[in-house]
Amino acid sequence: MTDTERSLVIVKPDGYARGLTGEVLRRIEAKGYTLVALAVTTPTREQLAAHYAEHEGKPFYEPLVEFMSSGAVTTAVIEGQECIKGFRSLAGATNPTDAAPGSIRGDLGRDWGEKVQKNIVHGSDSPESAAREIGIWFPGL
Repeated sequence: MTDTERSLVIVKPDGYARGLTGEVLRRIEAKGYTLVALAVTTPTREQLAAHYAEHEGKPFYEPLVEFMSSGAVTTAVIEGQECIKGFRSLAGATNPTDAAPGSIRGDLGRDWGEKVQKNIVHGSDSPESAAREIGIWFPGL
């Protein structure tokens, strides 16, 4: 039985602007996952609307789209045994204040007191989400 899977990882505008892309990628590779695709881009509103479609209409949707389109991001597709669960553990709790030391958010993130949680990284939360998200960011893959 194999649980090799792929996940989308995004180093969000806050992480990119702070020069943390290399550190995030280092941790992914140190964990043993393979980088399948990598790009630096400034997200379009259309990409973000597709990516966050399930959150449309929620109070945090507009601030989130505004934040995510505010600058460059690094997008990556990673591959490995149970990498979705593994990367989410590596990323840490959504709220950086609650994230455990040793995790990306626990070591590198903090609460900035803004409308949207600037928490450095995104990782797909299921194989279905990963397939959908990879299709949005890397349509040729």
